[in-house]
Amino acid sequence: MNADTKAPCDELLLDNQVCFALHSTSLLMTKVYKPLLQALGLTYPQYLAMLVLWEQDGLTVGEISQRLLTDPGSLTPLLKRLESEGLLKRTRSRDDERVVLVQLTDKGRDLRDEASKVPHCILEASGRTVERLQKLQAELLDLRDSLQKSL
Repeated sequence: MNADTKAPCDELLLDNQVCFALHSTSLLMTKVYKPLLQALGLTYPQYLAMLVLWEQDGLTVGEISQRLLTDPGSLTPLLKRLESEGLLKRTRSRDDERVVLVQLTDKGRDLRDEASKVPHCILEASGRTVERLQKLQAELLDLRDSLQKSL
């Protein structure tokens, strides 16, 4: 090794990065979801929006975007697509026309029953127990909260 060549710094190795572990796991998780969601006619971001609405129908675009930690502007095209598929209806608030309310249609509510199989398939693909995944989820949520506070 000459004087200009340095040994790689352990803290800069790719496999030592928490961010890369999260990123690569997220990519693979999305790949596992893809065929399951295709059968429902949904993309992964659309599925997340539907999860929010299945949990609580009749939210505003702002409330959905807040719940998904995303920008309302990027959510609007996704919601328009779900509306064109007949899964939800968007209407302007009578009190403030800047506010858009989102409500599931009967077709959107019915899709929930079909989607109820997805979590079990993900559990099976993970090779983990429910308890292990719940512990991992709690740790990830704690990490997310810490990162949000640091901003």
